[in-house]
Amino acid sequence: MAVESAIKGFTFTDEKDASRYTLVHDGQLVSVLDYRDDGRTIALVRAFTVPTFRGKGYAAKVVEGAVADLEERGDRRVDPVCWYVADWFAAHPEHAGLLRTR
Repeated sequence: MAVESAIKGFTFTDEKDASRYTLVHDGQLVSVLDYRDDGRTIALVRAFTVPTFRGKGYAAKVVEGAVADLEERGDRRVDPVCWYVADWFAAHPEHAGLLRTR
């Protein structure tokens, strides 16, 4: 089951069956954020942008979409396993309340 929303010309999807968020433009996969969900915490484990689309901020867009989705749901804490996701949270401290505390 996938949950989709539009992000300025892109389709952002939570592909729950594949445990990943995706960002697609004109039918082409642009960026992916893989996760592991244990029912309480969602570990964001890998952000990846297709090489031909790198350098345009698409990884940030897929992380922003995931964070917005998780904040709206309100039922999970985030463990930023991926270095890129950890850096994104460091640059956006207004979302720190979503992070899992250790």
